[in-house]
Amino acid sequence: MRDLHLPGRSVSYGSHGAAATSQQLSTLIALETLRHGGNAMDAALTASAVQCVIEPHNTGIGGDCFALYWRADQKKLYALNGSGWAPAGLTDRILRDQGLNAIETESIHAVTIPGAIDAWSRLLADHGTKSFADILAPAIELAEKGFILHERAAADWAEEEAKLQKDEGARAQLLKGGRAPRVGEKIQFPELAKTLRLLANEGRDAFYQGTIAKSLVDFAQRQGGTHTLADFSEFATHYVDPIKANYRGVDLYQIPPSGQGLTALVLLNILEGYQTKSMDPLSADRFHLQIEATQLAYSVRDAFVADPAFADVPVDRLLSKSFADELRAKIDMKKAGHAPSQKSSTYQRDTIYLTVADRFGNMCSFINSLYFSFGTGKVDPATGIALQNRGACFRVEPGHPNNVEPRKRPLHTIIPAMALRDGKPWLSYGVMGGAYQPVG
Repeated sequence: MRDLHLPGRSVSYGSHGAAATSQQLSTLIALETLRHGGNAMDAALTASAVQCVIEPHNTGIGGDCFALYWRADQKKLYALNGSGWAPAGLTDRILRDQGLNAIETESIHAVTIPGAIDAWSRLLADHGTKSFADILAPAIELAEKGFILHERAAADWAEEEAKLQKDEGARAQLLKGGRAPRVGEKIQFPELAKTLRLLANEGRDAFYQGTIAKSLVDFAQRQGGTHTLADFSEFATHYVDPIKANYRGVDLYQIPPSGQGLTALVLLNILEGYQTKSMDPLSADRFHLQIEATQLAYSVRDAFVADPAFADVPVDRLLSKSFADELRAKIDMKKAGHAPSQKSSTYQRDTIYLTVADRFGNMCSFINSLYFSFGTGKVDPATGIALQNRGACFRVEPGHPNNVEPRKRPLHTIIPAMALRDGKPWLSYGVMGGAYQPVG
């Protein structure tokens, strides 16, 4: 128990369910979903849809989602990779012919087919109890009637003002008179509300085969994208077998590549060989150890993590204790090792994480993301959808496992996680922060 005479947070307890999100409003709506008979999946999807309205810089239906879901009645952990693929017309040669050796974060080529709506639909059908209209209803109401802008969202929004001014749709949908909205102002998204209502009435096919798909394709092609209706209509998200590592008696689960969750497990496997409890957490030795182990884990990620449909990713080998021994042998506690060759942005705080547990024993660990703030910063004026820039995670490097290819999924940063003890869910957890999520 904490010292109640000092500032801090007390533990929250509940017997009928719990929810945690980055916004009070979405947390309250998740809890209301539970109170009205919904389960953890219903509440997670409802909260995610709300976040797409009230935190449009961090998430949106033009992005992707990953989810881990513990089904109490089946005593089984499900994992869904809700990431989108590159258009069939996008190749490394096309990019190199344009003089590009990387996909820029604001380029239309960074727009992979959004996976979120298909993922939501699949998860709801398989594990939820509500209708698609039910889970979208609170988000539709907020988009139509408006919401009051929160302090943190306003601060993040303001930092992206210059980015949003570059795009006609973004200026119209996301700025007020050419400026970012301010704390306490009322925000409405009428075009997005119409899109959400269409999805509520027609389901996911409206997004991938109907008027929404056509609008997004027309918009992308006007911007120079290679996207086609077939890229949308032939797309589907899929379940995958979760991967795990045992750390001091706890089984830690992640979604396998194309996600970077493997990185966190490799890092823990390395650290397991040290008596970290006996080390001062603020000591030079502790910092040195964690930095060295992190660099080794990220070097593994950068060398191997990619879409397994296109590349051989030796997951079992990379998660083995013997491989951790090999990596640990590279650490010299007296001097720094080599820094990773692949550099990441030093400032990544976008994405939303949420988790929900219900009275039935179900538990959901869930991330929805546009990658960078507002994704590419490009918004389709007709639908109000901001398009993600997940394709910027590809390399333009023929021969590399993560090289951009048609219908390939890029290395993905979002990593919802879950811990089990003795075969039972013990902790549902995750963080925001792009490439740095494994360290968190």
